[in-house]
Amino acid sequence: MVAVPSAPQHRLRIGIDTGGTFTDVVAFDESTGTLTTTKTPSTPSEPADAFLAGIEKVLQIAGLPDVGGEAITAVSHGTTVATNQLLEGKVERLGFVTTEGYEFVLEIARQSVPDGYGNSYFWVKPDRIVPVDLVRTVGGRLDYTGAEIRPFDEEQARAVARWFRERGIATIGVCLLHSYANPAHEERMGEILTEEHPEAVCSLSSQVLREYREYERSMTTLVDAAVKPRVSAYVASIRTRLDAYTGGDEDARRVPFYMMKSNGGVLSADEVVHQPISTVLSGPAAGALGAALIARHAGFDKVLTCDGGGTSTDVCVVVDGEPTLTTEGSVGRYPSKIPMIDIVTVGAGGGSIAWLSPEGTLKVGPASAGADPGPLCYAKGGTDVTITDAHVVLGRIPPYLLGGEIPLEVEAARRGLTQLADKLGMGVEECALGVLEISAWNQANAVRQLTVQRGLDVRDFTLTTFGGSGSLLLCRLIDVLNLPAVLVPPDPGNVSAFGLLTVDVKNDYVQTFVSLHENLDLEEVASRYAELTDKAAEALDKEGFARDRHRYARTADLRYFGQAYEVRVGVPSGPIDRRLADRVAESFHAEHRALYGYDFAGDDRQQVEWVNLRVSGIGPIQRPEVRRHDPVPDGAAAGPSGTRPVCFSAEGAYVETPLYARDDLRPGNRLAGPAIIEEYGATVPVHPGFVARVDDYLNIIVTREEGADDGV
Repeated sequence: MVAVPSAPQHRLRIGIDTGGTFTDVVAFDESTGTLTTTKTPSTPSEPADAFLAGIEKVLQIAGLPDVGGEAITAVSHGTTVATNQLLEGKVERLGFVTTEGYEFVLEIARQSVPDGYGNSYFWVKPDRIVPVDLVRTVGGRLDYTGAEIRPFDEEQARAVARWFRERGIATIGVCLLHSYANPAHEERMGEILTEEHPEAVCSLSSQVLREYREYERSMTTLVDAAVKPRVSAYVASIRTRLDAYTGGDEDARRVPFYMMKSNGGVLSADEVVHQPISTVLSGPAAGALGAALIARHAGFDKVLTCDGGGTSTDVCVVVDGEPTLTTEGSVGRYPSKIPMIDIVTVGAGGGSIAWLSPEGTLKVGPASAGADPGPLCYAKGGTDVTITDAHVVLGRIPPYLLGGEIPLEVEAARRGLTQLADKLGMGVEECALGVLEISAWNQANAVRQLTVQRGLDVRDFTLTTFGGSGSLLLCRLIDVLNLPAVLVPPDPGNVSAFGLLTVDVKNDYVQTFVSLHENLDLEEVASRYAELTDKAAEALDKEGFARDRHRYARTADLRYFGQAYEVRVGVPSGPIDRRLADRVAESFHAEHRALYGYDFAGDDRQQVEWVNLRVSGIGPIQRPEVRRHDPVPDGAAAGPSGTRPVCFSAEGAYVETPLYARDDLRPGNRLAGPAIIEEYGATVPVHPGFVARVDDYLNIIVTREEGADDGV
């Protein structure tokens, strides 16, 4: 359809997060500062359908059903296309080109063994992303400085390209030895592949990850190649549909279309297709950023974010308003050494399936019923009991979703739970409570992976729960983890889409530069940082940011000489001189001590070594305001809108529980459990023994009532 342009005063920036069950949409009117939120069912078979349906729906709610490209200033999108492909292991046949003599780099890999060495006797390495028979090598050699030892063998390179073409292998990753120091050989290999095999989709390691460590660089490059065809097709489909919807054409202004990246920034969709690996944690990253912003305004500087959706729950640590970053992440069984927000994902979403193990014990997840057919209560042909079915049978969520748009069949869920309970020899309520208890412990274990296992005390953090299912088990998590409080933002089901509107354009660039601190060539360091900054500036120019708006963040990876892995620290702005370099080393000592409990500051026997130089180019955007509201004079809450029988106890007893509409709650309101707080996209059950209060930003803060005992 061709839309009629709206009144020019509207400037809408839209965030769209596509999940496994629902697509979340938030529209921010930059001219008025207003936010409009909504959700629509996802369409897994054709995600573009839900994408456009979400835009139409949010504009209808905002009273702007006929806006066109002139009113929409940008669309930012979080997607799980790359994530799901890797999690499901749907990697098509890949080819791999490496340096002669290094054809087994993927087989050798690293020494890491999952679950500790106690089980290593029974552990067999998983299949490589590229089998040995699809690996080809090319002669030529560089040393670690990038100097050529043997010239590149172009004749052999052409033979390799033809070999892949003859076998119909059109997705190829190239990682030649030491190309991080000198990309010439690798770039020539790319040119020859284009000449001899024009249909091939190629990824070069010098463009994907210009950093040393051959195995990690190879794997990251191959993952990039693996997801490139699917991500490119997805982006092209969305771009075409968006242009048609907004009335854009080749001669008209196209609505800027951005994709969320794993590093906490966005990038234009046209550029994302050249670095698709950067989107592997696209959706979860947006949620962590949105929650971090909301929690910071509420006065919490140490936060754990818990994003519960229909398929999974994503957990992240936030300190001083910034989610932690890592370059040691992975998606499924595929390691990826790109900068990404440090997120742990567990299969504990609303659609996670309850099942019996061969031993007859109850398990929950990671398999999910998704959006289609969905839980039993969706009545769309689902055959498996899910977490949502347990909640609706226990009365913890209403018999509908999205304010009544999606009715739920409680009896269908009860029949399924009855069959499962009979197999376990227990009652229906006991079975449903067991499903939720297992799910809560799955989420708690994900939190522990990011805290206890890394030397952090979970009791120092406030949990921020969001997503459609993220807040349903918060009272149980307070008990299990001994948390001080849980924060639930307004519109928790749309925090990920809101996060997309808070994200700057961001590109990361890295260059390996190994040198002992005392031997550091400061002029060379300055030159390398200048080169990286120039690349970042060029990328921001392409994104349309004026030079006076560019921001750059310098960091470096340092370690003690002889260590295998590095610690990243900030490099302050200003000239690279000895004083600045020493400040960086001091920061490294302090960060090492914070991470590992010790350091060698002042010990001349243990030298500091620089390993990687990094620059992030940032193009800032206008963020929605997190508004403060005036408290009600006496703190009195509006009365309940009704009651519903809800089961909170292990004995299976139902309690007639007051229901509160969240829109009626104001700052200063305080509700003692049992209570159910309902809103359009989410529900917050407040168990007996817990208290919920509303702060000045309309967040709900849940704590254990003083003197109350732990309970289910």
